[in-house]
Amino acid sequence: MKKTLLILVGTLLMSLSSFAQKYAFVDTEYILSNIPEYKDAQDDLDKTSVTWQKEIEKKFGEIDKMYKSFQSESALLPEEMKKKREDEIVKAEKEAKDLQKKRFGNNGDLAKKRAELVKPIQDKVYNAIEDLATTKNYAFIFDRSGSLSILYADSKLDVSDDILTRLGYTPGTKKDTKNTNTNTKTGTQAPTDKPIGGEDDNKKVIRK
Repeated sequence: MKKTLLILVGTLLMSLSSFAQKYAFVDTEYILSNIPEYKDAQDDLDKTSVTWQKEIEKKFGEIDKMYKSFQSESALLPEEMKKKREDEIVKAEKEAKDLQKKRFGNNGDLAKKRAELVKPIQDKVYNAIEDLATTKNYAFIFDRSGSLSILYADSKLDVSDDILTRLGYTPGTKKDTKNTNTNTKTGTQAPTDKPIGGEDDNKKVIRK
């Protein structure tokens, strides 16, 4: 009986200790939207993406012309010439698809450029969050713009503006997060950008 009571008391003390831990949350989407360098990086990526997309569309347009021309002339072509034209079309299609993969594949040029431009900014934000957690003795800092479900968020626990200030930026205007139901798993407040580099490079929870 004594042993059981000791276990129960120990469990209760551990529970009370965990409740006493300090925690807060940030909104990395809001933080990044108030960093001019991040906006510039996103604009650069958008322009590059459009340019490369047009380049690929042009190649596929040329292939379509080659194919239509071949179809209209194939009945008059000797077999040797038919084979040559078919091979040219197949080769052109392969080159266009290879270029598309090179530009927009998981480890393609756009993903590399995103990592080059955006990841350093996100790393700065993460480091600032980690520094705040250390200096303010937070056991946890959650990211309300990530995949974590936060059913209730008191705005007094939002330290996003503190992070911006630490990074040397002026906080912007944000919606009041108090008494807000948020479940990003169901898409009610999904982030507009999945920064960083193809994979999710955001560190969603900071633990001491």
